[in-house]
Amino acid sequence: MIRVLILGGTAEARQLAAALVARPGYEVRTALAGRVAEPAPLPGEVRIGGFGGAAGLTRWLGEHRTDVLVDATHPFAARITEHAVAAAAELRLPLVLLRRPGWTERAGDRWYRVPDATAAATLLPGLGRRVFLATGRGDLPAFARLDELWFLLRAVDPPSPPLPAHCEVVLDRGPFTVRGEHALLRRHRIDVLVSRDSGGAATVAKLDAARGLGLPVVLLARPPLPPGVTAVPTVAEALARL
Repeated sequence: MIRVLILGGTAEARQLAAALVARPGYEVRTALAGRVAEPAPLPGEVRIGGFGGAAGLTRWLGEHRTDVLVDATHPFAARITEHAVAAAAELRLPLVLLRRPGWTERAGDRWYRVPDATAAATLLPGLGRRVFLATGRGDLPAFARLDELWFLLRAVDPPSPPLPAHCEVVLDRGPFTVRGEHALLRRHRIDVLVSRDSGGAATVAKLDAARGLGLPVVLLARPPLPPGVTAVPTVAEALARL
């Protein structure tokens, strides 16, 4: 029996867990950080909560006699990836890093690529006044002092302060449709969109809707992978690597 720990939280992690559970010879456990109050059901065993850094992850992997570690976390979960790389190196465990590709511009897009949320906040006042901020809770403090702008925030769970002074919070979980995103942008009179370059199909509809409305999009770049680490872009390639 090959014991696999998947660091999850993405659609790809869910697909990989389902594929492995369906195959004989694998014992599959998915670890979730616990940031979402009610995560969707997952195939196989599930562990919720942090490990306590790289040292805690290393200890857990050893105690549970894990054979393979898979990092299928969000492309912006840079710290977790660093911990996974360190733990795998310490235990000499095989590590499979699964990262879906980022989005690619299409005809009609007005994208402004920036390195981080701080750069996005600096750029925003020159692009619009009503902002759909779809970056995730971790980036919200960078926009908290833009009092001259109005923000629409979307999250699975209510975000914690600091928040922009003028904002409305919508609680929802993807995947989203282009029609629904178009209606959301029109209803709130959005004139600029801010997003992480997360990639994938679940949340790309907002970019398609922005393209259709001719809206500018500020896109936050992904953090780089740790030195010497390569990733596979699809679940099929992750399975082949395993």
